[in-house]
Amino acid sequence: GRIDAIAGDGDHGTGMVNGSVAAAAAARVAADAGAGAAATLSAAGGAWADRAGGTSGVIWGVLLHAFADKLGDAAVPDAQQVAAGAQASVEAVMRLAGARVGNKTMLDAQVPFAEALAERVAAGDDLKTAWVAAARAATEAAEATRDLRPQIGRARPLAERSLGHPDAGAISLALVTRTIADKL
Repeated sequence: GRIDAIAGDGDHGTGMVNGSVAAAAAARVAADAGAGAAATLSAAGGAWADRAGGTSGVIWGVLLHAFADKLGDAAVPDAQQVAAGAQASVEAVMRLAGARVGNKTMLDAQVPFAEALAERVAAGDDLKTAWVAAARAATEAAEATRDLRPQIGRARPLAERSLGHPDAGAISLALVTRTIADKL
């Protein structure tokens, strides 16, 4: 919220908390009911979008649904499916938001994450090793957004104020990837 308040309305942190808590609860219910990976992640995406509010809630819902579409429900997803899910989530967010890398959005962390994950999986890393490397790439890229000017969204009119500060959405995405890395 503090990062978002610099050149935005400051509600990003609250939305992330509300969305992630709702997503975790929905995923738990789905998994306990026997849902597979795709159905569980889709339930999480729906709950995130419903509870987070704002633009980021919608974006996270779309991101999680697109990711889920590549996983399937029949078995535990393999590393290639997970990497495909990460790429599908990037494409979905780009379509929805009309954003690109360099616009100072969550995509500035999401794209390096998906690219690093795909590269490490293609190189033969197991999912945990690949995910940890990708989370590190997302974190570095999120921190680098401090040097970017917002090109779209509510922060664009306050671009000068945002210089020197990272993008809240990119930081949040990197934090989520690191949290998942710890759980794999």
